[in-house]
Formats: sequence, structure tokens, C-alpha cells
Amino acid sequence: MTFGKYIRNARENRLSEDRTFSVRQVAQRIGVEPSYLSKIERDQVAPPSEATVRLLAGELGEDADLLLAMAGKVSGDLRNIIMQRPQLFAELLRQLKDAPDHAIESVAREIRDGDW
Repeated sequence: MTFGKYIRNARENRLSEDRTFSVRQVAQRIGVEPSYLSKIERDQVAPPSEATVRLLAGELGEDADLLLAMAGKVSGDLRNIIMQRPQLFAELLRQLKDAPDHAIESVAREIRDGDW
């Protein structure tokens, strides 16, 4: 599914329960023109900036990192972390590329808990 289609589906799902999730109202709340949001949803323009993606995520109750990935972007804070030790993080990501989700979650948990 494309970024635009995902955004549209998420917004329309919210709209079915809450009338304040029209294109016009969501656009107003995130500070963009309704026509621009409509073009995003129809994949007629490239995904918006990180800041706008984050605003959309918050507005729609979606995970910002997921939406950024779908938009082909990496969060600025992650980019800064990677840039501090690019070779180590590149190697780590390459090693984790084919690992199952539970293994990645286990590694993250070990690091978070300090069990390494």
C-alpha cells in the first residue's frame, strides 16, 4: 500500500466514527491546504516533510516511524544517531535484516534493560 492510500484509509476510518476527520478539517488542524492533503492521499505529490508526516501521525493516531518509513524517510533523531557511528549501525542493521521480529525485539529488550 502506498503512503497516500494508507493515509486516506486511516483518515476515512476515523471519519466513519468522527465527522471532524474530513480532508478539510484534518488539513486545517495540521496546517496544510485541503487540496495538498487530497493530492497526498491520491499519491499525486511526493510524501510531505517529516514534520507534516509527524503531524498526520498524531492526528490520525498512527505510528510516526511507520508513516515515515512508508514515506521513504528516516526520522531526524534516528538519522543523527546513525551519523554518530555509521559503520556500526550499518553493520547492525545488515545483520538484523533477515532476523525474525522476536529476535529483534529480544535484542532491543536486552539493550533497553542493560542485560548486555
